[in-house]
Amino acid sequence: MSVTNIVVAGLGGQGVLKVTDILAEVVFRSGCDVKKSEVHGMSQRGGSVSSEVRYGDKVASPMVPAGEADFLVVIDPTQVEVVKGKLKENGILITPENIPVDKLENPRAINTMLLGALAAHLDFADELWQDVLKKEFGPQLYDLNARMFKLGFDSAK
Repeated sequence: MSVTNIVVAGLGGQGVLKVTDILAEVVFRSGCDVKKSEVHGMSQRGGSVSSEVRYGDKVASPMVPAGEADFLVVIDPTQVEVVKGKLKENGILITPENIPVDKLENPRAINTMLLGALAAHLDFADELWQDVLKKEFGPQLYDLNARMFKLGFDSAK
């Protein structure tokens, strides 16, 4: 399996790191080698945040080289220009324009909906995604996030 490169970007407080924590855990549980890196910047003040996940049979570095991201997930549209140099020529850009944001039950769950849209492009079992979502969100927030994940997933299929 070749290395798959994913970059998630947004603003501080939007759940960028939560998305890549969930993604990395799903990949790890599937048996792949996975590396993750984060750039916080001014995240506490609503500044740019990005996190990268690389996975495959063997991954040497956690950093996605410029122009090599297979997927670029951008939570806040203002960040597309900031990170678009990471996306490869035929890579897939996933933004709020690609999901049914009008169906968000809570604006804070936009990250989970975008993660669902990304998951539709990846080959991991739904059961695995659900197990990790349960672990990451706990009983109080799981149901909402599972619904938002499914909406994002279904919108990308």
